[in-house]
Amino acid sequence: MKKNILGIIACLFLLSGAVMAQSEKEVKIKTSAVCKMCKERIERNLGLSKGIKESDLNLKDMVVTVRYNPKKTNEEAIRNTIVNTGYDADELPANEKSHDKLPDCCQRTVKPH
Repeated sequence: MKKNILGIIACLFLLSGAVMAQSEKEVKIKTSAVCKMCKERIERNLGLSKGIKESDLNLKDMVVTVRYNPKKTNEEAIRNTIVNTGYDADELPANEKSHDKLPDCCQRTVKPH
């Protein structure tokens, strides 16, 4: 009897994990980030956004990979967060006021370092 109950509980955990995994999506967005400070700023602001599970900016290709809950946010909102942080997001240009507040080393005119 205990084996049956443990088996049922294990199945429920596996099924709940599968349902949770299906409720997440992933998007890759090209940014204008150039340094570790850019990476920290973008990842922090995305992390504070509703529905974002995880974000990771690869500075070599300047692409941020974002895992998110599509019931709480969408790709447009994610891009807008990046744009309002001061960085380009795919074809969307950075918010100029936000961009101008970035440190000099994070400005888009600076070469990657």
